[in-house]
Amino acid sequence: MPADFCSERGLFGGAIVSTFPLRFQDVSNIRQVPDHQEVFVDPSRDESLIFELLDFKHDVCDNGSAVWFLQDLATEQDAEGSVVIEQSGVIEAPGLCYGNIPSVVTTAVGQMSISKGRQGREAQNIVRVYLANLRLKGVGTDVLISAYEPIVINPLSESASSVGSGLATPASQSGCMPMAEVFKLAVSSFKVYDWSLFGTSA
Repeated sequence: MPADFCSERGLFGGAIVSTFPLRFQDVSNIRQVPDHQEVFVDPSRDESLIFELLDFKHDVCDNGSAVWFLQDLATEQDAEGSVVIEQSGVIEAPGLCYGNIPSVVTTAVGQMSISKGRQGREAQNIVRVYLANLRLKGVGTDVLISAYEPIVINPLSESASSVGSGLATPASQSGCMPMAEVFKLAVSSFKVYDWSLFGTSA
């Protein structure tokens, strides 16, 4: 395992915790982030990790929910050439059970071309996106954990000035934990300490 120091991080005021490498910096220290999101980025690799709390989508079935959210995310970001590379089945998450109502997790991995911020399509980067949907049914919440890993950086992208254009340097060459592993760790270590975050009386 590459030497990439990891630490348990408090999210949403410490109500939730997750473990991931310290190289991911809290974006809210630099710019405003919506209340329902926690965003972390490693600017030296243009990689990001996002935690998002959404109202439970009753019209989305558990099987394939991560793929649904991945496609929704691609639409929202005006992505091109979005493909699903892999998806998991439905996995029960006993540690995230609330009020005896089980929670489930599904994951998906996709690849798409997306632009940074307000840049146009001519500046699109090819990015691999790892997405987990943690369905906390007892509190009516869909949690999304998404990890973005650039595969090819467009020379016109604003990312090119900080990480260079062309094929992204593999994590192993940089002594970093690969993004697939960062994602797995963040998802498997996700814990809720204070369920009142979701408006419950617990």
